[in-house]
Amino acid sequence: MDPLLHRRALLAGGAAPHEVRRQLRLGELVGVRRGRYVAGLLPPRAEQRHLLHVRAAVTELAPDAVVSHVSAAVVHGLPVWNADLSRVHATRDRRSGARRSTVTHLHAARLDPDEVVVVAGLRVTSVARTVLDVARSLPFDAGLVVADAALHRHLVTREELADSLLCAERRRGAPAAARVLAFADPGSMSVGETRSRIALRDAGLPAPVLQWRVCASDGTEVARTDFGWPERRTVGEFDGRLKYGRSLRPGQDVAEVLFEEKRREDTVRAEDLGMVRWVWADIDRFAPVAERLWRTFR
Repeated sequence: MDPLLHRRALLAGGAAPHEVRRQLRLGELVGVRRGRYVAGLLPPRAEQRHLLHVRAAVTELAPDAVVSHVSAAVVHGLPVWNADLSRVHATRDRRSGARRSTVTHLHAARLDPDEVVVVAGLRVTSVARTVLDVARSLPFDAGLVVADAALHRHLVTREELADSLLCAERRRGAPAAARVLAFADPGSMSVGETRSRIALRDAGLPAPVLQWRVCASDGTEVARTDFGWPERRTVGEFDGRLKYGRSLRPGQDVAEVLFEEKRREDTVRAEDLGMVRWVWADIDRFAPVAERLWRTFR
């Protein structure tokens, strides 16, 4: 069901223009785009709000326009980080005619038929094409967040990404996209883990094993860790999921989660493994974490 309310439909249904203005003033309606509203408050997450803007924008675009770039990533349900969501991105299959306004960025580029799919009623670039366009046009970390998530969720294969890169080798930003795809890894399960991988690399640390299974001497799995350096008897954990409550089960409180996590850490350490943890605030200033890891390595 389309959550957008169109001004023309409201007026056709009997609402007077002054009644629409009154509802906007009272907050009963909230403007999304000119002539398009939602009832009540806008969604709390930026991606949810952007999706509303996408749905509002497509009614104004040419029939052959396809939602693309970071907007397509949002439609596909992929996480975005450090990306400007102030404009809706779309692409038309043509060599020229690109334009940009304060609310829309229309790209002009070749679009093969198999690079266009329909998601929730919207014509949008395929996941492979979307990952490539984001990797070409956004900074490395933002592109990697989308690429890692697409691989982790099995929405695209490495082979499909390689094919898309080959088709785009002469397009602007192709070398940047190649660097993103070369580093992308389906083992990253969250934005924080992807950004942690970049921080680990930039700190000159050895590449970790992602989602490393810690096993007891009898071969029984006792834990799965975000990052592992088996030969150095060290594991690393990014703790962003606790902060946002992603580990909570229905009826469970944070204290219980923390207790379970402490027991899990004790189990890992009982296998003669060192453990280093970090949180969101550490990623941008990673040197102290890197030092702790080097000290723990053995």
